Formats: sequence, C-alpha cells, structure tokens
Amino acid sequence: MAAHPPLHPDGPLSLALAVVGSSKPPLLLLDQSLKIVAASASFCRTFDIDPDRIVGRYLGEIGTGEWNKPQLQILLEATAGGDADIAAYEMDLKGPRQGVRCLVINAQRLAYASSDQPVRLLVTIDDVTDARAEDQLRDDLLREKGILLQELQHRVANSLQIIASVILQSARKVQSDEARLHLKDAHSRVMSVAALQQQLAASRLGEVELAPYFTQLCKSIAASMIHDPERLTLTVEADDSAADADVSVSLGLVVTELVINALKHAFPGGRNGTIRVGYESHGANWTLTVADDGVGMPKDAASATPGLGTSIVEALARQLHARIQVEDQHPGTRVSVIHSQLTAVQNPPLSASNPA
Repeated sequence: MAAHPPLHPDGPLSLALAVVGSSKPPLLLLDQSLKIVAASASFCRTFDIDPDRIVGRYLGEIGTGEWNKPQLQILLEATAGGDADIAAYEMDLKGPRQGVRCLVINAQRLAYASSDQPVRLLVTIDDVTDARAEDQLRDDLLREKGILLQELQHRVANSLQIIASVILQSARKVQSDEARLHLKDAHSRVMSVAALQQQLAASRLGEVELAPYFTQLCKSIAASMIHDPERLTLTVEADDSAADADVSVSLGLVVTELVINALKHAFPGGRNGTIRVGYESHGANWTLTVADDGVGMPKDAASATPGLGTSIVEALARQLHARIQVEDQHPGTRVSVIHSQLTAVQNPPLSASNPA
C-alpha cells in the first residue's frame, strides 16, 4: 500500500489521498514544487519504488534517479503554473530491474472551488511497452510482406517471359499457319501481362503512376508486335493520374487488348499508321482511350462475332464500373472506356469495333 500523510477524516485532502492510493492505474499527486504528496500502490509496485520512502520526495529523486527527466520536469512545472496540460507525453524510462519501458504521461492541475487551496498536480502513467512492441512487430511484418510481394511479382514476371519464349518457339515449329497465328497471338498477350507485372514490381507505392506505367507497357507491346517502327507507331498521352494497383492492372489489360486489336485489324496490307493511348481524369471520373488512324470499322461490324479480346475488354470494363464507347474517326477507330459517377454504367457490345 502507498504511504501518505495521515488522512484528515473531514477534509477533501483525505478523499483525494484515498482515491490516489487505491487507484489501479499508476497515479501520482504532486505539489507545485513537484514533491510527491501521494502515490498509488500500483505506481510503487509497477516501478519498484519503496512506498514508505516516496511521499515528500521530489519526483526526480525517487528510485535510482530514472525519473529525473529535464523535459518532463519542464512540462510539469508549466502545468503547475497553469500554462499547460501534459497530454500523452511519451517517454522511455530505464529502471534498475525492469529494463527500458515506454510510458505515456498525462498531467493536469486540479481545479478547486476555492482559490486559496494549494496547487496540486494529478499525474497518470500508462505503460505502453507491450503495445509499442506489438506495433513494431506489425510494422515489421507488413514490411516483410511487402518485400515478399515484390519478390513474388518479379518471379511471376520472369515466369511469364519464359512461357512466352516457349510459345514463340512452338509457333516457329508448327506447320499450320492458323496454329502459328494463334500461338503468336498468345505470345503477345503473355508478353503484355509480363510487362504489367514488371511495372507493378517496380512500384513500391500503394498507387501506380499511370503515365509511365502505360508508356512501359506500350513499349513492351511494340517490341513484340511492331516489326517496323517506321511503319507503325504507338504513343501514350496521359496526365499525372495514379491508381490503386488492382485498378492499374485492369487498365493495363484493357490497353493491351485494345492495342493488340488495333495492330491486328486496323492496318492491313502493310499500311502505315499510328495508335494513340490516352488517359485523363477529373476527380473520380476518368477516360481511357485507344485510337488509331487505320481502315476504320468494317461494314459488317454489327453482325461480327466478338473475339476473345472483345470479351476481355467488356468484362474488365464491367469490373471497373465503366462504359465502352466506340467511334468511327474517318479515318480510324476510337475506343473509349469511360468511368463516370454521373451516368449509369451501360456497356454496349464492343463488337461494333474491329473484332479482336
């Protein structure tokens, strides 16, 4: 039990000392000079202080001097003078037997009904050592998880490139022109997904900057599918928007499919041309476009059977809560994926464009 002066059975001091002495959380009652008027038994027990030798001593004198903290003393003196209150002051305390402990100190000057009462400070101490250790452990685990995720993304990207190489080798060996075409198509898609993974692995942030992301992606597509850069060019015009990793993956896949679609159908017979990828956003609303200056939409586009690329883009647009808009540019075709909070999402069939 904490030691304190004899209680005055009729005075308010007796009640204050009783409350402090029996408090379960560690408590101190100090006078204006920072001498200890009373200490809770929990304080003495928690910090290994002799309860019979604490009352009447200055705070900086108790224990082996571990409470002699100049910054704490300045804050307590300011509180005693009515200039401040200590709210959640965090400090480390190195005790003789307990080791280093992390404490949160709160102190306030007691208000009396009468102004002639002596100044008293009520100081509460909360030991948050275990909580801080848990926070540190959680931060370490999150950091380790991030490192493992980055490593996984690198491995996935490398594996996809190996798969793409195997597919390309198979395409060179098959005799059927149709099978070779399908294998080369599969190779292009795998290489594009690998580029997506590489770009995500390079980003250590929660969001991905879309302009460099689309630029790198289009460079990868061009390297694998455009054999004559002087005949066909692929450009990116995007603002400084960023998106969550999941959203950026879906946007990247949309770009991949629409660009592949344009490369396959917009420039037949060795025709020259340009494909432009654009992205702009205004708040939560954004528009992704892939436009070409090729031959435009075929006359029978409305009755054409949607290909795999078309189905992928339509599914991704639904996932992004966006709508698809297809326009004949004369020359060429412009496909827009539009996310707007002001209009209902209604996806018309993409088969009106060149079927992928």
